Amino acid sequence: MPAHDTMTSSASPRSRTAALVQAPPGSSQTGPSYRVSVADALAHQFLVELDLPHPEPAGQEFWLPVWIPGSYLVREFARHVLQVQAWCADKPIALHKIAKNRWRAAPCNGPLRLRYSVYAFDLSVRTAYLDTQRGFFNASSLLLAAAGREQQPHTVTLACPDFAPHWTVATTLPAVQCDANGFGSRRAANYDALIDHPVEMGELLRLEFSAGGAPHAMVIALGNRLHDTVDTRRLARDLKRICSAQIALFEPRSKRAPFAEYLFMVAPTAEGYGGLEHADSTALMCTRRSLPHPRLQDTDSAHSPHSDYRDFLGLCSHEYFHAWNVKRIKPQVFTPYDLQAENPTTLLWLFEGFTAYYDDLMVLRAGLITPQQYLDGLARTLGAVLRTPGRQVQSVAEASFDAWTKYYRPDENTANATVSYYQLGALVALSIDLRLRRESAATLDDVMRLLWTRYGRADAPLRAEGVAEDALPALLKEVSGLDWRAFFRRHVHGTELPPVKTQFADFGIQWASQEDTPLDALGLAAQEQAGGWLSVQRVRNGGWAERAGLAAGDLLLTLDGERARKAAIERRHAQVRAGDVWRLTWLRQDLEQHSETPWFALPDSRVQLRLADKPRPAQRQRLSAWMGTAL
Repeated sequence: MPAHDTMTSSASPRSRTAALVQAPPGSSQTGPSYRVSVADALAHQFLVELDLPHPEPAGQEFWLPVWIPGSYLVREFARHVLQVQAWCADKPIALHKIAKNRWRAAPCNGPLRLRYSVYAFDLSVRTAYLDTQRGFFNASSLLLAAAGREQQPHTVTLACPDFAPHWTVATTLPAVQCDANGFGSRRAANYDALIDHPVEMGELLRLEFSAGGAPHAMVIALGNRLHDTVDTRRLARDLKRICSAQIALFEPRSKRAPFAEYLFMVAPTAEGYGGLEHADSTALMCTRRSLPHPRLQDTDSAHSPHSDYRDFLGLCSHEYFHAWNVKRIKPQVFTPYDLQAENPTTLLWLFEGFTAYYDDLMVLRAGLITPQQYLDGLARTLGAVLRTPGRQVQSVAEASFDAWTKYYRPDENTANATVSYYQLGALVALSIDLRLRRESAATLDDVMRLLWTRYGRADAPLRAEGVAEDALPALLKEVSGLDWRAFFRRHVHGTELPPVKTQFADFGIQWASQEDTPLDALGLAAQEQAGGWLSVQRVRNGGWAERAGLAAGDLLLTLDGERARKAAIERRHAQVRAGDVWRLTWLRQDLEQHSETPWFALPDSRVQLRLADKPRPAQRQRLSAWMGTAL
């Protein structure tokens, strides 16, 4: 049996697919119809055929998005589109590329068909991937939009590859006529809806549960390799608790989910990690060790999952929370999306940062981690922000706006110039929540519910308008009666860190600084190369390494006449006294450099948070209400 499908070009491709792409009986198909098949799995190429019954007679244009909602970077998906051909009523016609992501067909008075292939070997949640083991795609990187027809219904037929008749399909794209394995025709109301339903195909491990009155499922790619190594019962149980907790947060009365179904799509890899949200599904990547094993006990306790699995639950929680916060509650600039250009907003700290705040908090409220494990995660976030000099350069609102040019294009100076709107945004959310709970009868949960009822729910009065850039201070005042103008001026549009350290005391949480690693104390990030040589990765502004003259790419040679191994630096750091001068040599562009620089250490940035041994009743009450668990 061949390891891949192949198709050869011909003057008319219609006989190969006409029966598959036609509209269902009794319907009137006027919008685009697609057929997606495997052109060559070994070459990682999908084949796409696009039929348009009534093209623009003067010349139909087609375009492909340059970015995908949820990942704020122009990624130029069109660079992977290959060999686009066109036919008009079964006769070849000219097709010209008129922009980086846009094509125009010659005038055509009959049905128009395009055929093209797409290279798909991006092992991420953003684009497309194909080999002999699995196939995955987001339509935004695979299916060309027909200009002027974006609001018409779109039909997609998924063809099972000849080499894998046992493959199945997982997607929330509504089925029209599919076989038992999910292959066949599916339909979306318009192009925006079409690209909001990723597709996974292969040998899938599946688990199911119900939450909020809606069926939920998780499918895990490469299920034939993992079926004995993943505890699906535990996954279903834990996910159900997280999903139910989030549904109850937004809909405390009805406890009904805002979607008819929900799908987690997981690609287990050696080291990958990440997720991308959709309206009723999410695409996830995790390490194989992150999935719970049915025969391995947790290392922490009988009720607390191990750290990799905890991280995976936090990832699932994060992407699920996005079903409300950014997929339905949207910033004004996303209503609607412009898929052919950047859509900058200063509010990513709200839509990503607040989601990052709630992800682990909801895992805690679901009873799947302990309060101390939750505080340990908060401490890591605090430490990461404190070790980022860019927080003194860029506000969290500016970081949001600059995501398109800075956050997704990190380099050796990123930490000195920018701050993460995920991490700092989560700390802003934390500070807002703690202030609300200390100074008013409201909580951040109330704010999220107000955003939901006003901007997100199907009957929300401002759903089509979206959240304005300056809307949140007034919403916070509405629920709490407090004035938030100074807070936003200092902590959102300014670079002052939110006052969480002092706020923790009101909740019975103790803050302690921990000693940094020697390299962190020196403001240096370095990686060991073959033979133990240290290569400089990053230099932190204001640290000893910068003062000594180091830069990214330098290769350390000696420290005080001894080879500058990591162990030597750590030993020298442990023995250092104030006033000591360190003599350093290194190579830059194969030329030797040297310096003699007085030693000094940056302030410790690592944080330890722990519950007070004997909290006062008021502290205990606030803490229990916030964490959603008895203490």
